[in-house]
Order: sequence, then C-alpha cells, then structure tokens
Amino acid sequence: MKKFNIRKVLDGLTAVSSPSPSSQLGAKENELIPETLQSEHFQLCKTVRHGFPYQPSSMAFDPVQKILAIGTQNGALRLFGRPGVECYCQHESGAAVIQLQFLINEGALVSALSDDSIHLWNLRQKRPAVLHSLKFSKERITFCHLPFQSKWLYIGTERGNIHLVNVESFTLSGYTIMWNKAIELSSKAHPGPVVHISDNPMDEGKLIIGFESGIVVLWDLKSKRADYRYTYDEAIHSVAWHHEGKQFICSHSDGTLTIWNIKSPAKPAQTITPHGKQPKDGKKPEPCKPILKVEYKTTRAGDPFMIFSGGLSYDTVGRRPCLTVMHGKSTAVLEMDYSIVDFLTLCETPYPNDFQEPYAVVVLLEKDLVVIDLAQNGYPIFENPYPMMIHESPVTCCEYLADCPVDLIPALYSVGSRQKRQGYSKKEWPISGGNWGLGTQSYPEIIITGHADGSVKFWDASAIMLQVLYKLKTAKVFEKVRCKEEKPSTEIVDEDPFAIQLMSWCPESRMLCVAGVSAHVIIYRFSKQEITTEVVQLLEVRLQYELNDLESPEGGGDQTPGTSPSPQTTAPQTHTSTSSNSSDGIRDNIPCLKVRSSPLKQSSGYQVELVVQLVWVSGEPPQQISSLAINSCYGLVVFGNSNGLAVVDYLQKTVLLNLGIMELYGSNDPYQRQLRSPRKSRQPSGAKMSRKLSLPTELKPDLDNRDNSFSRSRSSSVTSIDKEAREAVTSFHFCETYNRKADGGLTSSLWVGTSLGTVLAISLSMPPGGEQRLLQPVIVSPCGTLVRLKGSILRMAFLDSTGSLLPSAFEPWYEPNAPANGEERDKVRKRRPVSVSPSTSQELNENQYAVVCSEKQAKVISLPSQTCVFKHNITETSFVLRADVVQMNAGICLACFCANGHIMTLSLPGLRPLLDVNYLPLTDMRIARTFCFTNLGQALYLTSPTEIQRITYSQEVCENLQETLGELFTPVETPEAPNRGFFKGLFGGGAQSLDREDLFGESGAGKAPRSLAQHIPGPGGIEGMKGAASGIVGDLARARIALDERGQKLSDVEERTAAMMASADSFSKHAHEMMLKCKDKKWYQF
Repeated sequence: MKKFNIRKVLDGLTAVSSPSPSSQLGAKENELIPETLQSEHFQLCKTVRHGFPYQPSSMAFDPVQKILAIGTQNGALRLFGRPGVECYCQHESGAAVIQLQFLINEGALVSALSDDSIHLWNLRQKRPAVLHSLKFSKERITFCHLPFQSKWLYIGTERGNIHLVNVESFTLSGYTIMWNKAIELSSKAHPGPVVHISDNPMDEGKLIIGFESGIVVLWDLKSKRADYRYTYDEAIHSVAWHHEGKQFICSHSDGTLTIWNIKSPAKPAQTITPHGKQPKDGKKPEPCKPILKVEYKTTRAGDPFMIFSGGLSYDTVGRRPCLTVMHGKSTAVLEMDYSIVDFLTLCETPYPNDFQEPYAVVVLLEKDLVVIDLAQNGYPIFENPYPMMIHESPVTCCEYLADCPVDLIPALYSVGSRQKRQGYSKKEWPISGGNWGLGTQSYPEIIITGHADGSVKFWDASAIMLQVLYKLKTAKVFEKVRCKEEKPSTEIVDEDPFAIQLMSWCPESRMLCVAGVSAHVIIYRFSKQEITTEVVQLLEVRLQYELNDLESPEGGGDQTPGTSPSPQTTAPQTHTSTSSNSSDGIRDNIPCLKVRSSPLKQSSGYQVELVVQLVWVSGEPPQQISSLAINSCYGLVVFGNSNGLAVVDYLQKTVLLNLGIMELYGSNDPYQRQLRSPRKSRQPSGAKMSRKLSLPTELKPDLDNRDNSFSRSRSSSVTSIDKEAREAVTSFHFCETYNRKADGGLTSSLWVGTSLGTVLAISLSMPPGGEQRLLQPVIVSPCGTLVRLKGSILRMAFLDSTGSLLPSAFEPWYEPNAPANGEERDKVRKRRPVSVSPSTSQELNENQYAVVCSEKQAKVISLPSQTCVFKHNITETSFVLRADVVQMNAGICLACFCANGHIMTLSLPGLRPLLDVNYLPLTDMRIARTFCFTNLGQALYLTSPTEIQRITYSQEVCENLQETLGELFTPVETPEAPNRGFFKGLFGGGAQSLDREDLFGESGAGKAPRSLAQHIPGPGGIEGMKGAASGIVGDLARARIALDERGQKLSDVEERTAAMMASADSFSKHAHEMMLKCKDKKWYQF
C-alpha cells in the first residue's frame, strides 16, 4: 500500500488554488534543502523617486523653511529640501497642477488643479498627505493668492470673480468680489479671467486684481468697492508690487512693462519695452513677444531688480528662451536651454512690506531646474546637487546593483570628480530645508544608465539618495559625423546610432561591456591612470544566418559562410578592414560605424580595450544584438542575435566561436527548419533598415523591437518568411558546472538561452593562468541541448547542493596601466574558486541546481543528472519581462515582473510563490526596458522619460522606510517683522493691518452658496491632526502604509474626521480670542 504524505497533499492543494500551478517534482530535495524565505518576508511599496519632474507646470518656495515645490501636468507634486531630502506625492485625479502656494513656515501647501479643485497638503509628516480638498463646480480656477500669515486664500476664476477660502477649515466665505462690481462702467466688455491677485504690501485692506484684458482694479476690502481702475490696451500676464505699496508693475502681451502709481490711474508712470527697437521719431517701439511674468524686488543699498521672462523681439528667430535681469542701468539677458515654465526670486525676508534683498532666481524650465546667483557679477548659476539630469540624453537601458564591492563607489567618484564643470557660484545651494533620515541601511548601491547618445552614467544610489559618480562617452571611439551628408550609408538606424542597448558589468573586476544599436560591442577596462591609445583595437565579426548558401545565386558578393562550427582565430584588425562594395553596389564586410583612426586620449576611468563590430553580409545589414555577457575570470565576452552568437577572447583579441544557432544544436535540432537563405528577400542595397531602437521619449505601441515582443511571435524582429526557423539568442550565463550527465567534475561553461525556450551548453577549456593565458588558445566546444521551457529564456543561475547561490567566477580588479612586472600581476589575477560542499554532494549524488526562467515558466534542474526537480508556470495569459535571481537577508529567491503588471517572487529551489502583487500595468516600452531587480529587496524602473522610481519588495525595508526618509518640515522661528519706526506708528504710516476674520468670517460675510464648491475631507487628515498634536507622525504614517499595502480600510474615518474638525474649530476659536485680546494694544504695551 502506498504511503499517504500529508505534506504533498497540502502542496497539491496550494498548487491547485494558485492561478499559476507550481509542479514540485522532487520532495526529497525539498526536504533536504530547507527554505528560509517565507511570504511574510515580502511586501511591496514605493520608496523614492529621483530625477527631474516630468512635464512641470508650476512652482512655489517657502522662504523660511527653504523648501521648493514643483507641480506637474499629470498631478504629481515633488518637494525638494537640502540635497538628499526629496519627496514625491500624487493628486488622485491626475489633473495638472496650475498653481502652488505655501503656508509659509506652517508646514502646509495649497495646490490648485486644472480640474478646479484646491487641496491642502500636510508637510509635517514624512509622507505628505491631503488634509482637505475643495472642488469648484460652477467656475474655473485661474489664479490663487495666500497673503503671508493669513488664513484666507483668494481664488480668481475664469468668469472674473474672486472667492475666499478659509485654509483652516477649507470652507468658502460668503464674501465674493464679482467682476461687474469690480470694473463697473469702466469697460463695456467682460474683462476676462483673473490673472493676478495680491494685497498692497503696506495695506492689507487693499487688493489689486489683474484681469486678462488689460484692466487692473485696486479693491477696498472693507468698503467693498473699487478705489481705482487702471486700463491699458494690451493683455496683462502678471503684476508685481514695489514693497512700499505705492507702485506696481504689469507685464503685457506686446513685450512692454508698465509701472503705475496707485493714485494716478489715468496713465502709467512709465512704459518700457526692454527688448524693443526704439524708433527715432518718437513713435511706439516695435511690438515684442509677451512678457509672461515680471517680479519687482528692492534692495536697501542699491537699485531694484526687475526680472522677467519672455519679451524678446520677434526678429530674434531661433533664439533660445531668455530670462532678463534689469538692475539699475544694466540689463542681462540669460539664455536658457529649454522653455521657461516659471521662475521665482528668492529673497531674504518673507514680509512683502520690507526691502526684499533678492539673492537668487529659481528658473523652472521644461526639462531642467536652474538657480541663478544674483549677488555675484555675471550672474553665475549654482551647481544643481539634485540628480535632475538623468534624461540629459534619453535613457535606453538600466542596471542596478545593491551590496556591491565597497571600494567601487570611491573609485568611480575619484575619476568622476575630474569631469566636473567649472564656473559655478561659490555659494551654498539656497534650497536647504528639511533634515536627512536616520536610516540604518549601510550597503552600497550603484545604478548604471545607458543613453541614446551612447553615454553611460554611474550613480551612487546608497541610502535612497542618488548622485552621479561618473560619465562614460562611448561615441568617442567612433569617427564624428559633422553633417548629414557625411553620414555613412552603412548605418542601420536613422538617429542615435550610438544608443546603448545592453550592458554587462563585472563589479569585482570593474570590466564593462556595452552593446549599441548599430550592432557594435565595446569592452572597457577601469584604470586610474590617463593613457593615449594610438590605435583602437577592432574586431569585425561576420555573423550571418545561412542554411543553404547554394540556393541563393542572386546573393552576389562574398559567398563565404560565416557560420563555421570550428573555432575561428582572427587576428585583431585595424581600420584597414577588408570591406568591399562589389560592382553591383552590394555592401559586404562593412561595419555600420567607422572606428576613429586618430590616437584616442583616454582619461582615468573606463578605457577602451576592444571594439567588436558586426558587418554587413552580402547586402544584408547585421541584426541588432539581443544578448550580452562578460566574464573577467575567463577573459571572454559573448554576444548573440537572431543569426547566432560569437565568443570573443578580449585578452588575446580573437574571435573564438562564430556560430549560427542551428550549429549549436548539431544533429539534435528539434525544429524542422526549411533550408532557405534570407538573402532572397534582400532589400535594395541603398535602403536603410527601418528598425529603430524605440527610445523612451514617447509611447510606442509597437513593442516588437525587442525579443519579448507583445505580439508573442516565436521570433523577434524578423520577417515572416523565417518565423519558425529564426531563433534568437536571448541570454547567457558563465559558470563552473556539469554540461553532461556523465561528467565527474566541474567544467568552465557558457550556458546559452534562446527565444524558443532552449538552453544549450558550450564547454570552455581554459589555458593555465599568467603568460600562458595570453599565448595558448581557449578551446570552445558546443555540448548540445540541456533543457527546454515555454517562451524565451530570460535568466539562468546556479545553486550549490545546500541551495546557496553560486556567483560566477571573477578576477579582482588590478591597475592595468601599472608598471608592474608579470609576477606581481599574476599574484593579483587569481581566479576565485567555486566552492562545492563535498559531504552533502556525496549524500545526494547531486552537486548543483540550475535555475532557468523563461517568459512563461521557471524550472530547477538537478546536475549532473539533468532531471527537472521543480517547475512553476509563472503566467498563462501574460509573459515575464524581467526576471532576476536575488539575494535577500533571509535567503535567495527568483523575482519576476510580468507585462500584466504583476510583481512576483518565488522561493528557491522550491519555486513556491511568496509574493504576487498587481503593481503596474505595462503602458510603455520604457518600463519594460528599464525595470530591474537587485539584491536585498530593491528594484527600479523609469516611470517617466526623466524620473527613476525605486521600489522595494522586502518587508524589512518597508518597515524601516519611515526612518530612512527625510523630514521636510523642521521647526524654524519666523523672522521678526520689519520695524515700522516711531513716527510711522505715531502718525499712521507703515503697514496697515486688517481684521480678515470679521470681514470674511460667517458672522461678517454669511455663508457661501453650497452649490459653488464641494468640501472633501482628505485621507491625510487623521494623521495630520494627530501628528501635529502628539508628534507621532512617523508611527501613524507607518501604520497607514501597512494598512494600505494590505488593502484594509479604516472603518472609523467619519468619527475621526469629525473629531479632527472639532479640534480644528476649537483651535481657531482660541486663536481668535488671543488675537482680539492683543488687537488694540500698541507696540510699546507688549
């Protein structure tokens, strides 16, 4: 009778209940290898977002807290303090942020959105949340203004009306300024939307209202009527006060600035066209482009500053956007790289009625943030410490490494610090608010980004910060093309021929290998010393797909088959390659790009070791490279595409193997391929291939450009004639393993995965180390098929008999340009042995496990017997885009990201599902190309063309995140108000205050109509109120994250909201009583 195994029954039930059943084929191995990772070790949450806010639309600055806020067109809110203090929030509606207003030094921010809603954000918690929202239903919001130390927010609308909102309770006041009352009979037509509101710096009871049509009204809040009306026949874009409140300045659509005295409404005191040509006959200057914004800032010691954007003459065609700074008699025109979205002048005082003393201008551009130092001659810019130039050239691929060697970041920083630009302002970065988190995470992390212009950037990503370490320009290796006419006709892409497609990096040896879109591979070695390379070493590889050459007589040119099963030893070529254009114009043996022939000066950092280029074959362009790997221990680089693969010895500079995939199978090819040559379908030799690397600068629904295409054809980027026959190489793994069932010991090997789900092995016979390594050849021999899976192979890894991850062998880094003799160098270059525990190996008769993951399933294979011990179908309806075997604190697991947005982790070797979260539906090829997992529960992807989003799938990291995040709000005393002076106080001069509560409160103004706007309590209200009261913001926010992640809902929201409202009301009454007590006291009575 068969024994009944309760554990197997439970496993079976789990498998049946899960949507993707896991077949566990070996209970014995499962019992012998205990798995430490459990589902409670995993939790998914966003950690931090880096980069420039994508499509920015508005900006605000708190001059006391020194915090900058930027809103975007998709409803995102990014807050910046000192370098390393950043925060990302998102409005639920996703509507564009049209304006931001800080409650200065209060730890709160008001945002106005294009869907006519306003929101109050609480910044006193590490993850800001919305306390209140107000949604207008009958009018469209165009402008907001919140006076310093006031709780009444003015809201201007498209109809020309102004409403008031109490920012404490987020309720509307009954006090309204109607457009027809404001302009009365001064204009027959509607004045247009409200484009500006601000109170007189010296008299809070006087409000200036700017209407788009050109009318400005000075409104008396107490008497509820207009004191003066100022009319100009050009549309107004912005208005700014002189701090004494006697003058204001307007910017207009014809490029003019008008300065008005408040008591002379008949005509402007002065009209300036800063960039207009002044005619001699006294006529009006020529109109210029609109001045979109103007700021008027005064100084105690000298002339005021007038700063504005736009206003250039129409004949300056092609001129870049400019910011103009007028100071006294000097006018400085500062050119910007991108369009100006907004700018703010940073001043020493938050009080509008004092000398402003401007010291810097923050300019928000379409794709950059620039801060200009006003205090130094020539107005130099500050060096931006935020990682905002991720998108300097569009990102095409990413790699992420957590827990890398500790000496790596200092080494990259030391060579990168020499690349820094000069000429920046000597002063400290002025946005300096907030405090860093107190996280205990100590391991180093590096992010590498590959870009469309061929550059590669290394970033220090430790402790949720991001700082650029070093930039490598791979395009330097090639000849410069100065104009379109000079472009070689052999290029296979229309734009960005140097774009990086794949990167392979060995952090221990610091060897780097990149593959570009023009079918080129460059191998780099790291050196701290500068060298000049007289001739760049070049190998040209003829990697073609031919099964029956004799059947294509019209092929023309050189008919030599490029797929020879015997290892080839090709001498390194210089630039006089054997390229030929035969008489009928068919390109043959020509690479896509021309490697430079002049000496190449290579500064310290990454230096070119070897360039490998695929060449045109009888009129057929080379296929783009689909997989790449480097191994520093063996001194080999391997790359493959839909034609086959090539193994290159970068130490001896030779091609060891150049094989079509069919030759790898040998006689055991499982697919009945028709013998045909693709050359029959050859394009005319003058035609360019239309295969572009689809860059992440735009949404592209055509996702067939990579192997994991959406159409799920059995091949990648091939014409339909070869659908079944064309098989691409999709992944590689160097290892010390068993390639055959009868193997008694480990062999140096290369495992190859293909787009049809096959894993093949290649045996590597390595010569002895030292000098012999450079003299004797590496012998490479294919060993045939090992395993097959459904879908394209994405990732391979090896475990020892105890279930621990076996890293690939590597050699430690050494200085390649050191004048050391051979013996010293040999001491350093020792291969790291791969450890195998003999005792458990003998008991099991199995020494290793191979983990193989494809787009559809994962398998664990026992070696050398090659039996499948575990199998798991990851997805039936979708496909895996990225899979990585990662080390967690408690063990190792397989992490997968699917095209349907699911992030999953599977235990190893048992392949038990531990986490499955529907996180992010794939809406953009950018995400597919840049998503990567790394060790210790970290992952990232490009969430927009300019921003990196980091996430964690580790419970431990989620729990400690609150400590790691920085604090935006820090207790700072508000500066003292400017001294009014004895005589001004005695004779009624100086700033006039206003009891806004009496005027706008319910007792004075009544209630606003309910239909005008709807009040919505925010989700952050509970935490905000309690956090401010008891200082336990961190605990509450952590609890909230945990609740959100588990999908639970708070049942007592209504009761707590009511309590919060009552608390806010009580606070308001106490504050009002206090104000009434002190209202009538003179300054000398305090």
